[in-house]
Amino acid sequence: MGRVTARRRVLRFRDGAYSERPDTLAAEEPMEIRVGGRPLTVTMRTPGDDFDLAVGFLVSEGVLHSADQVAGIRYCAGATADGGNTYNVVDVALAPGVAAPDASLERNFYTTSSCGLCGKASLDAVRTTAAWTVAEDPLRTTPEVLSALPDRLRAAQRVFESTGGLHAAGLFSADGELLALREDVGRHNAVDKVVGHALREGLLPLRGTILMVSGRASFELVQKAVMAGVPMLAAVSAPSSLAADLAAESGLTLVGFLRGTSMNVYTGTERLQPVPVG
Repeated sequence: MGRVTARRRVLRFRDGAYSERPDTLAAEEPMEIRVGGRPLTVTMRTPGDDFDLAVGFLVSEGVLHSADQVAGIRYCAGATADGGNTYNVVDVALAPGVAAPDASLERNFYTTSSCGLCGKASLDAVRTTAAWTVAEDPLRTTPEVLSALPDRLRAAQRVFESTGGLHAAGLFSADGELLALREDVGRHNAVDKVVGHALREGLLPLRGTILMVSGRASFELVQKAVMAGVPMLAAVSAPSSLAADLAAESGLTLVGFLRGTSMNVYTGTERLQPVPVG
């Protein structure tokens, strides 16, 4: 698995006894995203699918909407004193005519793996105008399909099985087919990797799909779903009040506490079939 995981010896206590043994940890390293050679942000992420992460982030910020807006992506050398390549700096070249990110999007300091909004120069920049609307998306699904998604997501988490330390984001069809999955120490990074993959494959907007995440549903994850044209976001844990507000404003269906056969549907209940009555 390369840099996705790391090995460390630990002292393990079990039932009053202890032993030394190797343990597998999820890797976490900083990655700087540049656009046209200009530094934009630094995020703490699990190495892997870095190009997807970079362009997915730019979709979330309203910079990119289609694959033809990207002229190229590369790792940058020069990150070390000897000029070597750490594969922790990614530069995205925009196609001619594509506007560079507004300076207000630049982070004042690095984005941690737990908070994708830390260091926003202006909170007003978060409510980016989406290129597509999700309000009229004809997606319909059933509670039975939704109930199966957490287990399907977990079953596909290859690195989580060895580390127990990664979030996952999975893109599913209306009938529960897994279309794409990415893992990362940051749940917002996992979503950006899924969205970036979709952009590079020419799949945006992601109409008729369900985005399933392994943690809670924050405002930022709702924003990322809307920016990618995803009409439904489901999470195993709670949404925030601001996430529910944005989902309602945008016409996105927001599902939380999706565990077994139980769930809370906060917005967009009309997408569940049959439509609940009363």
